[in-house]
Amino acid sequence: MRKNLLEKLKESVQCVLPIGIIILILHFTIAPLPGGTLALMLVGMVLLIIGLTLFSLGTDMAMMPMGEHVGSALLTSRKLPLLVAVLFVFGFIVTAAEPALQLLSEQVSSIPSTAFVMCVSVSVGIFLVVAALRVLLRWKLSRILLVMYPLIFILAIFSSEYLAVSFDASAVTTGPVTVPFLLAIGAGFAAVSAAKDSEEDNFGICAICSLGPIIAVLILGMFYDPSNNQYSPEPASTVNSAGELVSVFGRGLLDSFFEVLMVLIPMLVIFLVFQIVKLKLSRTELVKIFVGLGYLLVGLTIFLAGVNCGFMPAAITLGETMGGLEYNWILIPLCLVIGACVVMAEPAVHVLNKQVEEITNGAISRKMMLVGMAVGMALAMSLAMVRILFDISIWWVLVPGYALALLL
Repeated sequence: MRKNLLEKLKESVQCVLPIGIIILILHFTIAPLPGGTLALMLVGMVLLIIGLTLFSLGTDMAMMPMGEHVGSALLTSRKLPLLVAVLFVFGFIVTAAEPALQLLSEQVSSIPSTAFVMCVSVSVGIFLVVAALRVLLRWKLSRILLVMYPLIFILAIFSSEYLAVSFDASAVTTGPVTVPFLLAIGAGFAAVSAAKDSEEDNFGICAICSLGPIIAVLILGMFYDPSNNQYSPEPASTVNSAGELVSVFGRGLLDSFFEVLMVLIPMLVIFLVFQIVKLKLSRTELVKIFVGLGYLLVGLTIFLAGVNCGFMPAAITLGETMGGLEYNWILIPLCLVIGACVVMAEPAVHVLNKQVEEITNGAISRKMMLVGMAVGMALAMSLAMVRILFDISIWWVLVPGYALALLL
């Protein structure tokens, strides 16, 4: 246990430290931060390292086993109504409870927040069911994507003002708790699948679930006038004393705790129902899972508090400062570096990479996956900055990008 914890800590330091170093370099060169904001960032960096360490440990001990057991039980039951009901309810509840979705809904002023959240949540529930049916009915993932993405861009012709929002909605509905659980459900499906290519069943659930919010927002956008869409970002917070710093992180930890708890509860309820009805796991296994859930709850609470209270104020301040520079083109190469570092600090990425390495017996290593994803994110983030600085339509980015991805 101690060896595993130290290994997770080492990985977390390697992931988080580069982001902190970049911010410090910018602070001492072209974009100095106020003293209070810098203090928030430094404390936030420590919290990110601690939180990511505990989160990774908790995911291995609890989230992955829970998802695998539930996925296996759902598929082996062969009771289609049960599978549909459980996955739809799960997809709906965890999406509706996702804090990032609530935040995005408030930024889209032309669509009522409740309608936005409900439609997106329903869509995730529906497409989670579709993801399960794909495994049961042996549908090819590539065929689903080849049909759905052209449909998305056809819908976007009639709701083009909401195209960017719809893809953002797709991103925010896959949080750091739900992604590992969905990946684990896929592993559970694959474990009991009789097909020769059952390895493919491990993956694709998140890909299919991400289609729902895009389609839901595009359809919803057809019924609302986008002309009154206004977004006013909140000013970056700072502190003037140690007491204020403690107060900020205290409130942040409390808010994050309830956010994580709201997402964890539906998963725990579903798991306990299956445990009572079907799984009948031993007391030893249950104790390990509950201890892991404790690590995960504490770890993700600390991680999110570090991000929201420490790194977000620094990021907002840096963005405003550098965006106002005469040579703001520097944001393009800078985003190249930041994009790569952000991927390394994303909890769900490490869960995915580990799963790929295990399923391929090391043929695709975690390091190889991480490098590939970091390069992809770096290019994408710098391209996004090019689009903003030169006012390029998002159509010129999404259509060629997805066409290339589908072709590959």
